[in-house]
Amino acid sequence: MAEQRAAVVKALTEHKDDTALLRRDVTGSVVEGLAKIQATLTAENTRVRDQLDARLKELREGNEAKLADIQKTVNEQLQSAVEKQMNESFARVIDQFAAVQKAMTDVQAVTTQIVDIKRLFSNVKTRGGWGEAQLRALLEDILPPGSYEANKKLSEDSAEAVEFAIRMPSEGGREVFLAVDAKFPTEDWDRLVMASEAGDVEAEKAARRALEQRVRGEAAKIASKYIRPPLTVEFAVLFLPTEGLYAEITRIPGAVEDIHRLHRVLVMGPSLLPAMLRTIQMGHVTIALGEKADMVRELLGATKAEMGKMDEVLVRLRKQVTAVGNTIDAAQVRTRAVARKLRGVDAVDGSRAAALLDIEAEDQTPGEGDES
Repeated sequence: MAEQRAAVVKALTEHKDDTALLRRDVTGSVVEGLAKIQATLTAENTRVRDQLDARLKELREGNEAKLADIQKTVNEQLQSAVEKQMNESFARVIDQFAAVQKAMTDVQAVTTQIVDIKRLFSNVKTRGGWGEAQLRALLEDILPPGSYEANKKLSEDSAEAVEFAIRMPSEGGREVFLAVDAKFPTEDWDRLVMASEAGDVEAEKAARRALEQRVRGEAAKIASKYIRPPLTVEFAVLFLPTEGLYAEITRIPGAVEDIHRLHRVLVMGPSLLPAMLRTIQMGHVTIALGEKADMVRELLGATKAEMGKMDEVLVRLRKQVTAVGNTIDAAQVRTRAVARKLRGVDAVDGSRAAALLDIEAEDQTPGEGDES
């Protein structure tokens, strides 16, 4: 056993030495192979890296070129769009500026007109003339000529003349007038408008009371001056030339009714007065038709009598025409008989025949020959 163990130990020792040698050889071979592989990989990596760098360079250069082209195209399109937009914007700005200038000119013109109107209405006489002119325009548009008189004195002892006196429809030729006077209390109206715009309730109430008192006072003057029966009717008209002024008066509770009840004066505006004027016009037309009805009846009777006489004349004329026709027929019969007898005789020229028969030659129209 000891010998065997020694042999085994010796064998193991030898085997260990051989294993160490083999391991050293294998390790050297592996290290050498790994070195070769590493060198190969390094070389391959270098080659691949160079190829990638070259490819990336080509791609970068191509992308840069394409990006440059794209940027150039975009810049051109952007510049064109910006220029177009700027031109359009400038054109719109210029148009708007021109419109603003025109509007400013119009505003200045309107302002001048407003100043002129305010200056015009600041004069009481001019303001009254404007209301009178508007009233005259309404009368001329609706009533026929001769239906009214301007600046009419309603009595011989009166120094006051009403602005317009309208002839009312009446029978028997009697003249009855309706007095119409225009009033335009601008000062009271302006104070009311300014107080309303400023929101001053107390001032607005005071201005409305002043306007009411002014209109009531004018109505009382019209009643005392221009209601003169029987030359006039039992009432008169106070004309307010603007709808706004008339609306403010009608908004005052009971003002229009009290003025009519106390002073017998109708307060009317530009929209209400034409209705009354058309009613007066229809009254004139109705009376004119009634007055002319008898004349028309007499004219129709005279026409009927004349038609009877005309019928008798026509009967006599028919008899005479019948007799003339019979005479002409007899003459034609005799003429045809003579023509038949002279059928074998040659006809002589018209002028020669006239000379022979000592008669005046007659011109014959085409188709009017002698009958044979």
